[in-house]
Amino acid sequence: MKTIKLSQLDYKGEERLFLEFEYDAELIALARTIEGARWSRTEKGWHAPYSREMITNLLQLFKGKAWIDYSSVTTGKPGGKPAVKEVKITGRPSLPALTEFMQTKVRIFTDWMRSRRYSESTIKTYSESLRIFMRFHADKAIQDIENDDLIRFNNDYILANGYSSSFQNQVVNAIKQFYKNIEHRNLDIELIHRPRREHRLPNVLSKEEITLLLKASKYNIKHNAMLSLIYSCGLRRSELINLRPADVDSHRGVIIIRNAKGKKDRVVPLSQKILMLLRDYYRENRTETWLFEGWNSGNKYSERSLEEVLKKSLTLAGIKKPVTLHWLRHSFATHLLEAGVDLRYIQELLGHKSSRTTEIYTHVSTKQLQQIKSPFDDLDL
Repeated sequence: MKTIKLSQLDYKGEERLFLEFEYDAELIALARTIEGARWSRTEKGWHAPYSREMITNLLQLFKGKAWIDYSSVTTGKPGGKPAVKEVKITGRPSLPALTEFMQTKVRIFTDWMRSRRYSESTIKTYSESLRIFMRFHADKAIQDIENDDLIRFNNDYILANGYSSSFQNQVVNAIKQFYKNIEHRNLDIELIHRPRREHRLPNVLSKEEITLLLKASKYNIKHNAMLSLIYSCGLRRSELINLRPADVDSHRGVIIIRNAKGKKDRVVPLSQKILMLLRDYYRENRTETWLFEGWNSGNKYSERSLEEVLKKSLTLAGIKKPVTLHWLRHSFATHLLEAGVDLRYIQELLGHKSSRTTEIYTHVSTKQLQQIKSPFDDLDL
């Protein structure tokens, strides 16, 4: 489940609500509809007029789309209590803040996951899911939560508020790990019925659209190099910003992707065109620690800044689709498949553990579909 964190912002002497969330085209589109909302270039986020009514409106606007974390928002007075306690929404349970004991339990769970080398994104997701579960059961001690409480949480919170199946699965996994490894007892997790996994086709840009996008990014050689590298090698955004100069092996013609998803390394081919582009970029940007660094030397380029690069290039290219960085990776795989590259090689290039994950691109490749003649064409109309 996506998360939007609310905080207070002093904007030109006016108290505002600041919305902090990872780049997401759907959430941005909703944020634009908020009355009085503005984009802050300095804070790199959206902010809206501060009021209890606004918090209520935000909860309703993003219902089923994102979880609103308003625990840090106060009444605006010194020592004021969280404004969430004053917000009431018809048909939606108001969750109280975590007790200190519960916060300690979440920290223990977070430390346990970190010691097991869970990825930071998984740690964040599971911790947030556990917080929601605990806040829902704030009237009970953790050790007193039983199987019936799982059923009530599933029916009265997850299903009643229309949360997605992916959020439901995240909560189930978090609860299972917490009680098994921290509380050392098993709850019957199957009582929270896992929904069937949604099978959505990946979004793909045509080669013509990719060309327009990359040409539009040429206003800045760093931006052009980052977007071009993602598409040419099928990288995830985290893989791009974690690249170091030494990972580019020009002699062997490869790029080494280290410690990617699943804690795996892999090697992807480096085209001569990309190599020339990277050399031009490196002549202007002599980085030492990371291949792509932010304003401060030694700091890797941020994911949010990379998303802004894509957004600006899409605008310049005149592409109206809600493109994300992952679309470039999907496009890379689909274009390889349409060029006749064996699916097993594409699986290796993408770093997929299972071939079933890679096979989804066969459903979006249009090359073979375009050769199929519709029976409609044979009708004498």
